Amino acid sequence: MPNTKFDAKSFNPQAFKYAVDRIPRTRLNEMRKSRALAGNPDIRDVFSTQGGTGYARIAMRGLLDGDAVNYDGQTDITATSTKTFEQGVVVIGRAKAWTEKDFSFDITGGIDWMDNVAQQVSEYWQDIDQDTILAILKGVFAMTSGQSAEFVTKHTYEVAGNMEATTMNSATAQACGDRKKKFSLVFMHSVPATNLENLNLLTALKYTDKDGVTRDLTLYTWNGKTVVVDDGMPAEEGYFPAASTDEGALQVKASGATDGQINQAEVTPYFGEGTPAADSYVVPGTRYTTYVLGEGAISFEDIGAKVPYEMARDPKTDGGVDTLYTRQRKVFSPFGISYEKKSQTTLSPTDAELANGANWCLVHSGEEEENDRSYIAHKAIPIARILSRG
Repeated sequence: MPNTKFDAKSFNPQAFKYAVDRIPRTRLNEMRKSRALAGNPDIRDVFSTQGGTGYARIAMRGLLDGDAVNYDGQTDITATSTKTFEQGVVVIGRAKAWTEKDFSFDITGGIDWMDNVAQQVSEYWQDIDQDTILAILKGVFAMTSGQSAEFVTKHTYEVAGNMEATTMNSATAQACGDRKKKFSLVFMHSVPATNLENLNLLTALKYTDKDGVTRDLTLYTWNGKTVVVDDGMPAEEGYFPAASTDEGALQVKASGATDGQINQAEVTPYFGEGTPAADSYVVPGTRYTTYVLGEGAISFEDIGAKVPYEMARDPKTDGGVDTLYTRQRKVFSPFGISYEKKSQTTLSPTDAELANGANWCLVHSGEEEENDRSYIAHKAIPIARILSRG
């Protein structure tokens, strides 16, 4: 049969792409069901009409504002106009290849290599996409200037101990007030997820594969929100404020600390306010970051590559090897946050560059002077984070 051998002569990239796409991408599918990832026609259009550029600025339409005047027959009606905001968006390109030795021999036992490889490729790129989203969120919450920093403060909810049943409601209310119901997706480390599961607050989702086998996913629901459990979430070791009676507490000393004590200079990072005072107490621990996203929090467009999948045959090396090359170009753009490309060395940003707060800012109207700018209302951005000990 044609197109059944995994070599350069018979490989059909269109058929392979079809095979990859029909394998359920469970995490991405659940993100889309939650509506946290949403298509954006403006982004799609700008990259389809500019010949494949890697960076663009798109207009965001301003909302109506201003006070209404009294309609009493003697007061002039005043008019205002909406401002246009600009948002920078960047195409994120990634590529990967895999090599197999004597692959045709491996399939003589009747293994369906197409489904097997397609399944692995799909899951691999699913993980890459999630890493990209997490790098972007890290960068968004690393913004430090002006109203961008104010956004970070208002959309960060810190819990002294472990998360509880009321944590999510309080965090989303602090971030977006009466718009809190738009939140629909949660990224969480397994430690706080396990604590919530022990409180019967999380419900595991299940997936049934093509063979009818049902298995639990690293996906849960919490109060109707989809929860993605991933130990790639930020988990930072440091010191929390404590009482002298707390287990493992250390007394802070200006210098010369002995057993049961710690020097002030060594209490870093410190997860309290300011710096710990001499003779106060701290306890070592891990602070976990949980991200909460709402409907339309991240615009997503698959820009595509000229050749997303291709095969190369090397008959000499190791007696013959086949290499599968894969490429992708996608846009993940957080709503209301602009990618400014201030620190990017090539045409596609690395995860480290995406995680750099200097590359991001709150969307504004573009005036040179800070005082002349109008910024998007922070409560319109359904993105929040929760900091907790578990």
